[in-house]
Amino acid sequence: MADLKGLILSGGRGTRLRPITYTSAKQLVPVANRPVLFYGIEAMVEAGITEIGIILNPETGGEIRKVAGDGSQFGEGVRITYIDQSSPAGLAHAVLTAEEFLGDSSFVMYLGDNLLQGGIQELVAEFTQNAPDAMILLQPVDDPKSYGVAELHEGRVTRLVEKPAEPQSDLALVGVYLFTKRILEAAKAIEPSARGELEITDAIQWQVDQGDRVEPHVVHGWWKDTGKLADMLEANRLILDVVERRVEGHVDADSQIDGRVVIEEGARIERSVVRGPVVIGKDARITDSYVGPYSAIATGAVVERSEVEHSILLERAQLIGLEGRIESSLLGRNVVVRRGERTPRAYRFMVGDDAEIEIL
Repeated sequence: MADLKGLILSGGRGTRLRPITYTSAKQLVPVANRPVLFYGIEAMVEAGITEIGIILNPETGGEIRKVAGDGSQFGEGVRITYIDQSSPAGLAHAVLTAEEFLGDSSFVMYLGDNLLQGGIQELVAEFTQNAPDAMILLQPVDDPKSYGVAELHEGRVTRLVEKPAEPQSDLALVGVYLFTKRILEAAKAIEPSARGELEITDAIQWQVDQGDRVEPHVVHGWWKDTGKLADMLEANRLILDVVERRVEGHVDADSQIDGRVVIEEGARIERSVVRGPVVIGKDARITDSYVGPYSAIATGAVVERSEVEHSILLERAQLIGLEGRIESSLLGRNVVVRRGERTPRAYRFMVGDDAEIEIL
């Protein structure tokens, strides 16, 4: 297990989460007030993997380097190596980009915007014990046309199809893979797909065609690709479902705190109701407000004379004096949503590209 390396792919542009990702890498958008990327790193460390490479794109790589650092914050002996991918030319291309880092090691490849319940310890142990040429994670889905799909025969992978028009299976590829160095040979042997990318499905199919042993592992817990708002909110909900109550900030006598609520040091709750599961970050301020279940309020955010639930507020976002309840929303850093005091009364917006607003 200790011989395995980790490879996390964080090179995507995050177009489905715009406008948030115009100014931040999608892998750093927080779920339950922690960057999505951190969950993948921590899953590897828990499985005994300490040598971790992170594939970056030039646009957001600097921010990821700054936030994740050298790896020491994740545990003793953890080392992160950053690898620049010049262009988003496919997952198999990303593997080739990391060839020098990987060397002859087997490795776990983890898509940086994915979340997997229960981590990867069991998978790493199974891979180490059975020693296949590759192991892929699969999960039954309702809409297999939207995914890479695997077909099985007698417990072995026989065929992989990317977004099939007529799926022969409902088993979608989860964004976690375990490979030996053989995948490097496969990635070099394939041609770019119709969209001009070296597809990891094609590389694995090459291994299958060569007679390599590619084993499936069907995931029965939850798995989320957080590339879209709805999935990010769902991932936030799933993680908040298992938080343990911890109150370190200030809660005044006129406030009510119900259920599993995390209130970080420096946060202030005044004349408000907070109903868990909720996490409220450092130095956040909740005043004369209601914060409902499945909300994550980040560092320095403000909720004043407003109601919010099932939402994510990033650092220093503000909700002030709103009449209606905010729900199923994601507010970026320093965003201010407030009730205007001027007359005549009117809606007044300053909204960037790709934003979406629904009004009462």
